[in-house]
Amino acid sequence: MIEDAAQIIRTGGVICFPTTSLYGLGADALNTHAVDRIFDIKGRSHQKPILIVIQHQRTLEKLVRRIPPMAEHIMQKFWPGKITLVFEAGDNLPSNLTAGTGKIGVRLALHPVAAALIQAVGSPITATSANLSGQPGCANIADLDAQIADHVDLILDAGELAGGKGSTVIDVTGEFPEILREGTVSASDILNFFNKQG
Repeated sequence: MIEDAAQIIRTGGVICFPTTSLYGLGADALNTHAVDRIFDIKGRSHQKPILIVIQHQRTLEKLVRRIPPMAEHIMQKFWPGKITLVFEAGDNLPSNLTAGTGKIGVRLALHPVAAALIQAVGSPITATSANLSGQPGCANIADLDAQIADHVDLILDAGELAGGKGSTVIDVTGEFPEILREGTVSASDILNFFNKQG
């Protein structure tokens, strides 16, 4: 089933797959048309970038302009899963993926199905939540919106996921890290971590 899903993604398709807490929509992050399909399926504004998920931290070097020391500290402490880091996007990423912001959100896969899928695809995939824009995320395929289910090419059902808030999103492009969305890891946990680093 993983290889079937990978083949769909490699040929421009979109699948629903398990991430750390919620189901996500997976497509080839480097395929402009596949990324456009994600926007269409979710009814998402093209002004909002789409995050990607990778299997190995070393992949980052090919996707972002630089990896600041503070990002290294965060990754060492909180990856895989839990934290999505926003970097300056590399020139090879489609502009629709970054919504023209010049930035890209990246997370290291924690769920074994997600990790296996990325390995089979051989490149990073999108991991935006499998929901209509503005609606809650989905931790159980039984709760997947019919409009999503009807427009994806395959659903990888891994049972009920942890649910909850999803990953915490931190922008590391400035002088100091900026929490854009508080999720699984609380702002106080991150602040305490940096206080100890200092």
